[in-house]
Formats: sequence, C-alpha cells, structure tokens
Amino acid sequence: MKVLFVCSGNNKNFGIVPFIKDQGESLKSEGVAVDYFPVVGKGLLGYIKAGFRLRRFLQKKQYDLIHAHFTYCGWTALIGAGRKIPVVLSLMGTDANGEYKGKNTVVLKSKLSSFLTWLIQPFVSAIISKSANISASVYRKQQSFIIPNGVDLEKFKPLSPDERDGHLASSGKKKVLFLGSRTKTGKNFALAQAALQQPGMENAELISPYPVSHEEIPWYLNEADVLVFPSFMEGSPNVIKEAMACNCPIVSTDVGDVKWVLGNTPGCYLASFDPREFAEKIHMALHETRLTGRTNGRQRIIDLGLDMDTVARRIVDVYKRSILGPYEYSSVPKSHVNPARTETTI
Repeated sequence: MKVLFVCSGNNKNFGIVPFIKDQGESLKSEGVAVDYFPVVGKGLLGYIKAGFRLRRFLQKKQYDLIHAHFTYCGWTALIGAGRKIPVVLSLMGTDANGEYKGKNTVVLKSKLSSFLTWLIQPFVSAIISKSANISASVYRKQQSFIIPNGVDLEKFKPLSPDERDGHLASSGKKKVLFLGSRTKTGKNFALAQAALQQPGMENAELISPYPVSHEEIPWYLNEADVLVFPSFMEGSPNVIKEAMACNCPIVSTDVGDVKWVLGNTPGCYLASFDPREFAEKIHMALHETRLTGRTNGRQRIIDLGLDMDTVARRIVDVYKRSILGPYEYSSVPKSHVNPARTETTI
C-alpha cells in the first residue's frame, strides 16, 4: 500500500510536526509505504494553491490513498486527488471545534475552519478524530473513527536517575513542568503561573522550556516531578500520553480524552481552572509519589492499546476500508482500543 501524507509544512520549529512524522514512520512496520507532501503557505488560499501543486505532483507519482492531517490539508488533498484517489482526513481539534482563547470562548476567525470541517465530510472516504469531543463535529458517522495518536514506547520510557542527563538543573525545589507555548492563549500558561503562586507552593518551581525539540521531551518528562497541562481545549494531547509512558505524575484540566487516558492512575489528577484547586492537585500528585517520585502510567498506556504499533494497525484498517469499500472489507477484526468512543468499530 502506498500512502501520501498531506500535512502542514508551516511550523517554524519542525519541517513536519513530530507526531505526524512518527505516525507515518509507524505505518511502515505494517507494510505501508509513506511519502510526505508538506503544504507551505498560509490561509485558505495558500492551501487551495497547494492543491493544484499536488495535482501536478500526482501526475508523476501514484498512490493508493491520501491521508490529510487537518481540514485545510483535506481540501488540498481533494483538489489534488480529483476524486481519483480516496482521501482519509484526520481532524486535529482546532479545525473541528475552533481555537479556544478561554473557557468556552472561541477565536472568531477559527469558526471558518469549523464550517469547512462540516462542508468537507461528504467528499472524503473516512474521518479520523483523535477524541470523542472532536468526533462530535462529524455527522457522517458511518465514516467516523476515533483513533488517538499512539506513543512510541521505545522513545518515551522511564529512565533511572543515572540515565538522566540533567536537562533540569538541581535547585532543591520540585520541578513543575509546562511544555506548551507560554504565549498561546489556549494553552493557559497563566493558570500554571497562578497555581505556583498559591500558599504552600514555595518549594516548587515552574519550568517552561518551550520551544524544545521532540527528541528532548522524554528527558524533561523523566526529570520533572510533575507535568502540568492547564489547557482550555484539546483533542487527545500527545504530551499527556508521553508523560504517562515515562511514568511522570500529571495534573491536567479535564479536556479532550485526558480523563479517559489518566483513568485512576495514582499520581495523576484532573483539576478545574481555579488556581487554588490546581495548586492543591499539584501538591497531591507530589505527595502521592513522594517515595518513588513516579507513577505506573506506562502500564495504563499499554492496557489502553495506545502504543504506536497498535494504533498503526487501526489506521491501516481504516485505509483498507477506504480503498476497498465497507462491504468488501467486512472481515476486519474489532478493535479493543476505546471501543465505546468509536462510531464505526473496526
């Protein structure tokens, strides 16, 4: 099977966003040959122009399927494919639900993406949502699949104190790690700051190293005492699963599928947007893991089938269904990953 990934090439920190590249590489172990077509150019017009560049590109190379990541890339893929090649669309969150700038407050201009997500659905063969709150925007339920991104368990794993390389300098204080952008309103860095200013948090310091390379993230997660994730809205945040795979304690707001991923893992807590409660949950996470400093989150990831190989097999099932049609491809095994949240279980 030959698949072309159509994805944004506009990220100034990465040529291709790491989780998209990791997903593509994981599919190769399932016998899928993956190429990448990064879209360079912003705004809807930029993606439309990229569609015609893609059409010229496809005159020279043949693929069985195009997998587009984000709604705008979906339109690029459809223009390029010209209905000759099936297109699978992965929704990322902001394209379906809008970009949040506060609790229940969406940036007005992002509503265009939501409209385009609604408009594109009859033209694609399948839609992959990362979580249930994203899939709520999908009305073509027979084409809808909920498949979170998988975690590379070889890359994200617990390290002993001797294996760590000192990304976080010792200060005698507990390290509270925030890995998001400090300036992106939806990531809500202000809540993390406010929580660390609460009484009783004097022995903790907030670490916010963004931007960091994806290769460095496992080191930060292993050296931090707790990861904080105060976002206003998410789909299936990768860093939560990566932290779980490293057995890092977590305090997060109840966004996307975080509640399901954390489960009842000791040392991992959900908190409200109130700074006092958020600080209290940080204290609880630190107290609960005071003996070992770590959690058993990695086992939770394994139990949920969120390792990269299991997720890759689910995606390949969607590809086969899209190429062959749902009736020809009727012998696909049922998935054990989050079946209650999958519109079409395969």
